[in-house]
This record gives sequence, structure tokens and C-alpha cells, in this order.
Amino acid sequence: MRLTEEEQSVLSRRVAGLEARTGTQAVAAVIGKSDSYPEAPWKAFALGAALAVLYSTARSLIAHDWEAADSALQYAVVILGSGAGLALLAVLFEPVARRFTDRRRRDLEVTQYAKALFFDRGLDRTRGRIGILLLVSLFERKVVILADDGFEARIERDDWQRLTDRMTLLLSRGYVTGALHAGVEGLEALLLERGYRVDESAADELPNAVLQVKGER
Repeated sequence: MRLTEEEQSVLSRRVAGLEARTGTQAVAAVIGKSDSYPEAPWKAFALGAALAVLYSTARSLIAHDWEAADSALQYAVVILGSGAGLALLAVLFEPVARRFTDRRRRDLEVTQYAKALFFDRGLDRTRGRIGILLLVSLFERKVVILADDGFEARIERDDWQRLTDRMTLLLSRGYVTGALHAGVEGLEALLLERGYRVDESAADELPNAVLQVKGER
């Protein structure tokens, strides 16, 4: 899912407002997929083939024709066809592919992608080390918030986690734009509460447009 031009425009203005009021630098990003997960189709194929073997074996035992040559050919077609069919579903449909990827691996890939993006976009090079990345990865349905060292003195890990949880809840229900809005609004409220204010001498160091990337490194 890509944001519409209107959604992106509204969010971009919201990010600019956050920066203007808090003196920080923020980037919001929507990633389609943080990794290609090549194992998913193979796992789907293996499961499909295994289920077909069980079905064919049971049918043969019931029919008492296990040694029939024509039956052997039928079994091969059923087994390979079932495996290939499920593998194709894993390629075409993300909910199926998610079933065949390990949750911990998905979490790790999104975190690694977020870290790479953080450095690639210069969020580690802002004046005062006040760069923040709000990343939503759609395939994995995961949110990652990365903040530079300039926030450590006033914002604790639990604060970031509460904001992440709020965004994740909305994302899990399919509200991608809502998750981003909640992230930006929650972040601004948190920063203002902890005493971050606009610095009149500060320049806008990073683009405000929402970053949309297909992903799949």
C-alpha cells in the first residue's frame, strides 16, 4: 500500500510542524518489505508436498492399489502440484508468505533495515544529535522508532516503547496512515512534555516528505 499524494502531503506538513515546535529532526518512512524472505516459497512447497503425500498414502491404503503404476504417476502429480500451488500462493499473497517466515527473523530484518536507513538518510549527523526515524514495515507489520543520542538524557526506553506499541496496534488493524499520524502526534507530545522546544537558529536539516520504499534488499 502506497500513501496517496494527499496523505503524504498531510503527513509531511505534520512532520514539519513537529520539527518547528520541538527543534528536532524527524523522518517518517513506509517500507513495503524489509527483506525478500526467499525461504517462504520453499517452506510452502514442502508443506504442500507433505500434505499431498499423506493424502495420497491414505487414499492408496484405502483403495489397496499402492503398487499400481498409474497410481504412482497420479501421486507424483498430486504431490508436486500441491507443493507448487502452495509455493505460488506464498509468492502472490503476503498473508500466506507471512505464515512461512519466522517472526523473530522478520523483527530482526526490520530492525536492521531501519538502522541502515537511519545512517543512510543522515539521521545520525544532525546538529545536537536529535534525529528520529519512525519506520513502518508493511509486510512484517512492524514499527521501529530509532532516536539518536541527543534524546537519551530526557527520554527513556519505555517512552519509546509505548509510542511504538500505539503505532503497532493501528498498523495491525490495517491503519497505515493512522499509525503514522499517531506516531508523529505522540512523538510531538512526548518531546514537548520533556522540554524540547524550537531553536530559532536551527535549520531544517532533513526532508519532511514521507519516505516510501518498496524494500526487499
